[in-house]
Amino acid sequence: MKLVFALRINGWILCLTLLAITAAYAADPQPYAVTIAKTGDTELDGMLAQVCTLISLKEVAPVGSFAMVARARADVGRFTAALQSLGYYQGKVQVRIADRPLDDRGIYDTIDYSPASPPVPVQITVEPGALFHVHNAVIEGSAPSEAKQWLGLKANAPARAADLQQAAEKLMLALQDHGYALAKVEEPIGQLLPDSHELDVSYRVVAGEPVTLGKVSVQGLAKVNPAFVDRRLKIASGQPFKLSDIEKDRQSLQATGVFSTVRVRLGEGQNPQKLDLQQHLPVTFVVGERLRHTIHLGAAYSTDLGGSLNNYWQHHNLFGYGEQLNLTAGVTQLGGNSTTGVGYNVAANFIKPDFLQIGQSLLVNVANIRQNLITYNEDVFLAEVQLSRKLSPVWTGTVGISPEQASITQQGETRDYTLASLPLSLKYDSTNNLLDPTHGNLATAALTPIESLQGSELHTFVIMQLSAASYLDFHTEGRSVLAVRGLLGNIAGAGRFDLPPDKRFYAGGSATVRGYRYQSIGPQFSDGNPQGGKGIATATVEFRQRLFEHYGVVAFTDAGQVSPDTLLASGDWRMGAGLGLRYYTSFGPLRLDVALPLNPQSNSGSFELYLGLGQAF
Repeated sequence: MKLVFALRINGWILCLTLLAITAAYAADPQPYAVTIAKTGDTELDGMLAQVCTLISLKEVAPVGSFAMVARARADVGRFTAALQSLGYYQGKVQVRIADRPLDDRGIYDTIDYSPASPPVPVQITVEPGALFHVHNAVIEGSAPSEAKQWLGLKANAPARAADLQQAAEKLMLALQDHGYALAKVEEPIGQLLPDSHELDVSYRVVAGEPVTLGKVSVQGLAKVNPAFVDRRLKIASGQPFKLSDIEKDRQSLQATGVFSTVRVRLGEGQNPQKLDLQQHLPVTFVVGERLRHTIHLGAAYSTDLGGSLNNYWQHHNLFGYGEQLNLTAGVTQLGGNSTTGVGYNVAANFIKPDFLQIGQSLLVNVANIRQNLITYNEDVFLAEVQLSRKLSPVWTGTVGISPEQASITQQGETRDYTLASLPLSLKYDSTNNLLDPTHGNLATAALTPIESLQGSELHTFVIMQLSAASYLDFHTEGRSVLAVRGLLGNIAGAGRFDLPPDKRFYAGGSATVRGYRYQSIGPQFSDGNPQGGKGIATATVEFRQRLFEHYGVVAFTDAGQVSPDTLLASGDWRMGAGLGLRYYTSFGPLRLDVALPLNPQSNSGSFELYLGLGQAF
């Protein structure tokens, strides 16, 4: 009796011990590690990793066995869709967890009783198979004879599902651009030809009849004068319906800056599906006016120029025709290793859009500026009138006249200048964002003759500058961007020390070569203070990588030189390099850059830090 009782006690102890051991090794949720075998197609490999929820949710949503297997099964569908999107219609997908296939009944127990460390291995193998190509594309239904060429599909092109869907969208837009406002294009239907690894695709189209434009109207105007809007609209009643022309007018209204939203509504007041040949299709632009007054507060800091605080008050529609009035007041040079005191700037800026003709703006600006720099101290009062004309969507030309009165002290000597300049510029801009460009190009050629209006020995001189920047997105929707910039400048017509100090070229700082004190690169006086020069050349290479949703990092190298005479690149080249952090907000990235001079010169500093809004360029 005692023996049996003892055996029972020992049995219970054994069971409890086994349970304790199991509890010690099992984990819930279960950590896992994902491995995706390379397919040989770099684009496919990237897409598989991007759509894999086993990877994207691994850290943010840990799971147990049932949810892990369910997640893997859902990923099989995603991988299949990725294969087809790139033209692989006979691909095979296999996912194994702990070396068990997903349909293995024992997979749940294996996961449940696996230890937390090492994590459960998840192996994903994708065999793309043969790449399918387009054999024939057919349009069914009612469509004009030239509709097939609007698809943009070429025979024997890879039969990527994404391209086939895009072809349907192209066809729809082309139909609407040729007057078929009510056309419908159904989802493409593909027929696989397995033996030849080809695909036939058909598009069902209901084009209807071409229609003309009816009444063109604008809704939502409150403070904006209707005449200002009417001048911007190119479409009119009775014209053939053309979607691209309507979109151009929508963009033209949006570009005025007085509207927060501009939408297009077709067929206002009637059922567009019941239009006949005698009817016209009304077009209504529905606008939402932005706030007439806005206030902006800005701040920036760098170790060379110190801190700055700026306040901007803006009126976006002064007289009802989109006029802008901007009042600015700022305090600058709050500290900094390149300054000698606090500076300020006060300015009033008026912009009259569509001056004399559409796309031409008149700018009137007056400003009072004080700068206290190691290079020079200056008090400047200037005025300028500029005429800016939009030559095309990417080209803008500007001409102006700008008188100024300045008192400048350099090396203990103060001189007064009364000047008049005639700035001329031509600008090319295909970038996509002002504060955070990720693709496109930007280039400006500027020529500024300047005449002295004071009875001095200073004669007419000309400042010439050519600047450019380019942005390359590595097919990442702006997450991995290579940015480069360059600047060339030259001054002709006067000796270096005859030029006003603020008109000479300087390098060093966030706009030219980071890591060096502001304006420190170039010829120097005997005490090490900058002299400035008549020629400049700078270049920058910067790589920007966005991390997660709001964060990013950058790495950059800058180089530049300032020439004492007009011979470009005759000065000593200086290089700086650094790293930066970005925090992306809805209005632009916050920037923090730290840079070091790689071959410093005297008084150029040992490092510089820059903090501001927007990318460096």
